[in-house]
Amino acid sequence: MRNVLIIWRKEMHSYFVSPVAYLLLAMFGFIFGFFFWVQLEGFVKYGAEMMQRGQSFPMNVNESLIRPLLANVRVTGLFFIPLITMRLFAEEKRSGTIELLTTSPIRDLEVILGKWFAAVTLYACILLLTALNFVFVFKYGQPDWKPLAIGYLGLLLQAGAMLAIGTFISSLTKNQIIAGAVTFAVCLLLWVFEWVTEFETSTWAQVLSYMSITTHAESFTKGLLSLKDAVYYVSAIFVGLFLTARSMESLRWRS
Repeated sequence: MRNVLIIWRKEMHSYFVSPVAYLLLAMFGFIFGFFFWVQLEGFVKYGAEMMQRGQSFPMNVNESLIRPLLANVRVTGLFFIPLITMRLFAEEKRSGTIELLTTSPIRDLEVILGKWFAAVTLYACILLLTALNFVFVFKYGQPDWKPLAIGYLGLLLQAGAMLAIGTFISSLTKNQIIAGAVTFAVCLLLWVFEWVTEFETSTWAQVLSYMSITTHAESFTKGLLSLKDAVYYVSAIFVGLFLTARSMESLRWRS
């Protein structure tokens, strides 16, 4: 565990010693802030119109405001996750430091976990930045905090799965642009697999739909803690990190 922590610190330092982390935080914060402002403006305007017509205000804050915002975070994260993972191993290969890792006494699993945990930590910081917007909702409204907490847990699990996939892809090339582009393409495919069931109901379509990331995110967005969906994300994380370990093993044998 000590070696994992060392790798994690190294990766976190490389994120924050460069403009990468600050740029990602600023961009994500600005985009989500815009979504939050638009959604909140529509929510308040619609509520005011109902009150002017003498109607009650039955709108649920969680359903009408928080749930669409969490869905926007899922979509936005699809574009940011490749930017986080593309340098994990590709930069090591480009600079030649990958040889130090493969010949060091640190085990491959410790290197992989340290890098993946660092990527998850950075994404968690991004999610924490978006959560600050909801402080105003809790101050002036009365939302239920449990669906929000479950929604953020789903976002973190989904991101963990895609970050594991991106970690594996980054271990296959020394070009960060290629690593980022391929990660985005793979994650996008996993995103749209669910669409197949709209025009096909055969077994292979159902399998593709089950493999889709969005299929298993819906329950979390609704504030429902689903064990089968959590198992799917944990399994995807395991597969991504397992493939990365096999890739690292091949590098160790060649070095």
